[in-house]
Amino acid sequence: MKEILIFVAGATPQIVTETIYALAHANPSVYPDEIYIITTTTGRKRIEDTVIKKKIFNLMADEYGIPPINLTDSSFIIVSNTSGGLEDIRSKEENEAMGDTITSFIREKAKDLNARLHCSLAGGRKTMSFYMGAALQLFGRPWDKLYHVLVTPEFESNPDFFYKPKKNKVIECRMPDGRIKKLNTKDAKIELAELPFIRLGSKISLHGKGFRDLVAESQKEIDTATMQPQLFVNLSERTLYIGDRLIEMVPVELMIYTAFLKQKTLHCKYHEMQYCLDCAECFQTLADFSGRPAVEEMAKDYKRIYRDQPLKSEEFLSKWADGIGAEIIRQNISKINRTIREQLQDEILLPHYCVTALKKYGSSRYGVRVEKRKIVIE
Repeated sequence: MKEILIFVAGATPQIVTETIYALAHANPSVYPDEIYIITTTTGRKRIEDTVIKKKIFNLMADEYGIPPINLTDSSFIIVSNTSGGLEDIRSKEENEAMGDTITSFIREKAKDLNARLHCSLAGGRKTMSFYMGAALQLFGRPWDKLYHVLVTPEFESNPDFFYKPKKNKVIECRMPDGRIKKLNTKDAKIELAELPFIRLGSKISLHGKGFRDLVAESQKEIDTATMQPQLFVNLSERTLYIGDRLIEMVPVELMIYTAFLKQKTLHCKYHEMQYCLDCAECFQTLADFSGRPAVEEMAKDYKRIYRDQPLKSEEFLSKWADGIGAEIIRQNISKINRTIREQLQDEILLPHYCVTALKKYGSSRYGVRVEKRKIVIE
């Protein structure tokens, strides 16, 4: 698997070398196949003036047997606006441009199923770190990693310290009171903390472009999936509950409504998807619901509804031997939706529990939008 390292960086380019050093000393070791640094024009110049000009990568690679590390123009992802690359992140608009850049880049790299992302949020401004973590939550896969590099305080951000060399070196550090303190690199510790994060990429479907739009879209879909109360049907008791609210339906309505619910729970085309959200692939035409096979399935539920009157299901099959007319199904859909509307009395939940018509593939298809995991039929 290809190992891709992604950094956000600002005035402390050391986080790049320190993270590479820490990953090389991890168990198992991780060596980058690609490196990307999301930064500003000022941040890029700082990296070029220190890490690149001082050939820190070469020195570290030679000392520890790390595969050669080369940064090219494509390694730098510069945050831009309409005027070009940004020197710094100072305004609200520039912050949003940073968020959009980081999110877009992580999204694109996460499309490669043969690559593992190692993302570091140790560098740059605090908002850059936030955007990095949030972007990985939106698009990260189970095998992607998020890190924060931890360095002994005296060595942290020290302009002369980039990694812990094998042979001890003495470097100077200016203390808060102005004194100069000599430090031995043998005393330095570099640790990589792997940070857990919630992975939403495979749970929700996102179509937005900018970071703000993606967050709003994610929140809407999560709310949709979690706010819906359970829909519980007990055929033998002739009861239907939406949450704790009893919805009273006549037997025929309950039978037909159950058919729509079963279409979702038993005939889902995407069983691996935990949430239905906007998916309507289980919706069917009225002809599908009114044909003889559908009638035979409905008759089984009708028999359970009239458990003390077994002849009822036989009469039902006899009456609709050639299937129920589509118009009869349509009339009952109207009655079902009116019943739910009058008894549920919740305008937010209604679209999820009523039978919905959707123009698809050149004809109207019908189904229920409630999440399949919320449906229980006994």
